[in-house]
Amino acid sequence: MLKLNPANGNIYVAGATASTDFPGNKTGTIQPAYQGGICDGFVTILSNDGSTQQKTSFFGTPGSDALYGIEFDKKGFPYIMGTTSGDWYVSPGIGFVNPGAKQFVSKLLPDLSAYVYSTTYGKAAPLPNISPVAFLVDRCENVYVSGWGGWIFAKADLYGLAGTIGMPVTPDAIKSSTDGRDFYFIVIKKNASSLLYGTFYGQTDGPESISEHVDGGTSRYDQFGVIYQAICANCGGRSITPFPTTPGVWAPRNGTANGSDVGGCNLAAVKIAFNFAGVTAGLKSTIRSRYDSSGCIPLDVTFDDTIRNAKQYVWHFGDGSSDTMTTGFEVTHTYTAVGTYQVRLIAIDSNTCNVSDTVYTTIRARNDRADLAFKAVKLPPCESLTYRFDNNSAAPAGKPYTDSSFIWDFGDGSPQQKAGLSSVVHPYASAGTYIAKLLMADTSYCNYPDELDLTLRIAPLVKAQFVTPPSGCAPYTAVFDNTTLAGQQFFWDFGDGSTSTDVNPTHLYSNIGNYTVKLVAVDSATCNIIDSSSQAISVNAKPHAAFTASALRPEPNRPTIFYNSSTGATHFKWIFGDGDTALKASADTILHQYQRTGTFQACLVAYNQFECTDTACMPVEAIINPLLDVPNAFTPGRFGQNAIVKVEGFGIASMIFRIYNRFGQMVFESNNPSEGWDGNFKGNPQPMGVYAYTLEATYFDGKKTTRKGDITLIR
Repeated sequence: MLKLNPANGNIYVAGATASTDFPGNKTGTIQPAYQGGICDGFVTILSNDGSTQQKTSFFGTPGSDALYGIEFDKKGFPYIMGTTSGDWYVSPGIGFVNPGAKQFVSKLLPDLSAYVYSTTYGKAAPLPNISPVAFLVDRCENVYVSGWGGWIFAKADLYGLAGTIGMPVTPDAIKSSTDGRDFYFIVIKKNASSLLYGTFYGQTDGPESISEHVDGGTSRYDQFGVIYQAICANCGGRSITPFPTTPGVWAPRNGTANGSDVGGCNLAAVKIAFNFAGVTAGLKSTIRSRYDSSGCIPLDVTFDDTIRNAKQYVWHFGDGSSDTMTTGFEVTHTYTAVGTYQVRLIAIDSNTCNVSDTVYTTIRARNDRADLAFKAVKLPPCESLTYRFDNNSAAPAGKPYTDSSFIWDFGDGSPQQKAGLSSVVHPYASAGTYIAKLLMADTSYCNYPDELDLTLRIAPLVKAQFVTPPSGCAPYTAVFDNTTLAGQQFFWDFGDGSTSTDVNPTHLYSNIGNYTVKLVAVDSATCNIIDSSSQAISVNAKPHAAFTASALRPEPNRPTIFYNSSTGATHFKWIFGDGDTALKASADTILHQYQRTGTFQACLVAYNQFECTDTACMPVEAIINPLLDVPNAFTPGRFGQNAIVKVEGFGIASMIFRIYNRFGQMVFESNNPSEGWDGNFKGNPQPMGVYAYTLEATYFDGKKTTRKGDITLIR
């Protein structure tokens, strides 16, 4: 590994060597002599121009030792990370240490003359628990290491080892237990004063399978302490649990051979933000909905912090205006005078190690706007589909347009055409509606990129036509889509005494009734000049939605009764306010069981035969005392409540319910209390007998519980 010291630019090279006479000046270093074993770690310092080898030190024990990483803090102190088969040096009085462990982290003086601190982590064992693959020292001097223990576990019978078993984890670990073949991520606080975080990551494998593994170079930390880990995952399809993925990802399951024994491995990508690197700021400017730093006055610029982990923000806009302090990560500022402004953002979180972070960007406010304008003129005869386009754009003083300042896009798929102020003629191949555009191509104007659009309705004959729904519910806002062929002027009569000359108008009908809408289209460049079209629409009455609920004084764990008193409706939709809904074809009473204590906004949507709707809402209270139970027997294949076995209870926010046969094979898994096991596994009925289950549940009040027990399958 090779790293530059940020304090002086010198080059530090670290690794492992079997050479007892490794070159370099070792005078005054931590270990001037080779210590023994198959190999020792080493660090050597080269001058920043690479011309001189300044210092070299061995790092080892009588066992075998190797350095897997070297990093620097912002003050230029080097840190080394690696593994050993011996007893690595541990500093006296160190806050966090796992004595006898074979993974180590050490902070050195820049000249390699002494340890600042040194510690070990993992389980005491003859050999390392993991193969480390990534290393970081963040701005707060916290240390991060990632690694994988599967290759060591594979040799457990030979060496009496346990891979990742026994490595330290924290209460907030993503995965707190391990099968010995997992990935492992650790964060050690500055000066090794304590363990900030430790977790396993991966599947739970059966006794003879290794479902995930890693090859070298597939793990990296960014400067903010975020791990990016590529994993060869879900191999062989013999795991007890699937590889963990998060909701909404592109591929939540293995896509190769369904995880079969043949070619079942699939690439998994893991990103975890540990959030220990202190507050960080990243400043981005947006102008006219795109990332930019230059534009025309008055210039509206939206600034936002791209990191977004601060509690407070101080914005300095550089134009003489007062600083703005916000708790939100986004702010908009308007520049009214021409100039170049340096913008500063200070992101603050007083609870972090560095308290604040500062970033800058530069904004240019200009007044050299190109004002775009053009018109399209249809050329005779009236059967023609050829247009002349006149560019009437005005240039700012002292910056005339060139022959390539603009681009014409005629909207018909023909090649775009560069142009200046000269008029251009373009023939259209067929009648239709086209959007012609004049695009600003010259980057020297402050409104680049900009464009002006014009809708052209092209045809030899004007043909009036439009589209609108044939009916609506009062009060009804009708929307009219003008699909006229040709046409330059449009005259609408909505049938209720109102008119419009808009191209695509909307109109509010307040009263119930039938109306005839008429459109007259005029185009003096066509052969027939004028045409008309009409359509009838009906405006229907709405129903009246109304209901009452029994839960004004709720009883714990009792369902709420809803009484429907709507009129003029044919069918209904109940929205209970907790995410559940129900459709009903009648105004019958309905019961709903809430699963957590709270006040819910329950709504009833009433529909009539015209699909007109009315909605009534009211707050409904529910009191839920969390309960959880699992039946101890069931009879699959029969009708009734005992045909399946599922979790019963109240107030369950999330759960994982697993059932295993006597061979330890999982035959059922569910995270939904309404889903149960029907006694089948992969489509095959399972035999009578006793099955074990595990249940992990979290209630809506945040409390967690676990259950283990037996279920008897009776046939």
